[in-house]
Amino acid sequence: MATVQEFIDVSVPVSTAYNQWTQFETFPEFMGGVESITQISETHNHWVTKIGGVEREFDTEITEQHPDERIAWKSTDGKSHAGVVTFHRLSDSTTRVTVQLDWDPDSFTEKVGAAVGADDRQVKSDLARFKEFIENTGNETGAWRGDVDAPGSGSATAGRTVDPLAGGAGLADPSLDDPESGGPRAANPA
Repeated sequence: MATVQEFIDVSVPVSTAYNQWTQFETFPEFMGGVESITQISETHNHWVTKIGGVEREFDTEITEQHPDERIAWKSTDGKSHAGVVTFHRLSDSTTRVTVQLDWDPDSFTEKVGAAVGADDRQVKSDLARFKEFIENTGNETGAWRGDVDAPGSGSATAGRTVDPLAGGAGLADPSLDDPESGGPRAANPA
């Protein structure tokens, strides 16, 4: 199993950094090798990547998400891929974004890339582009403020709670339909 852990400090409030990270369909704007991400539901996404000339498609599921704190995911289609991004308030206008990715490299090229640190460099580069993207924009392009509790945690928190193992929504919160209060993930129309 290969693991990469990198962080970067961005000059935006923690809520701005977190909100932008919930906009998965914008990842191709700052992540090298990500061709597209299609949001299937609030907790499921379909990825298309092209890295080193190899195109891959896979699905992921959000396994834990807490506003302004963390987003964790795993692949659901047999590929061994999982990750977590955490957000740490350093000041009112500065946030540390930390990413950890774990996966099993399949091909010879992927194994060599992991061995020589190409993956570490890619994640570091992606984080630098995220920093440039969010600082130049100054505002998030959208937000989703719902909670997803870790499997087996059994605790309900603010917003809607989704149990990824059950595959359905838990507590409904009418404010989730109001974009001003952190409604469903959707890009701002502006």
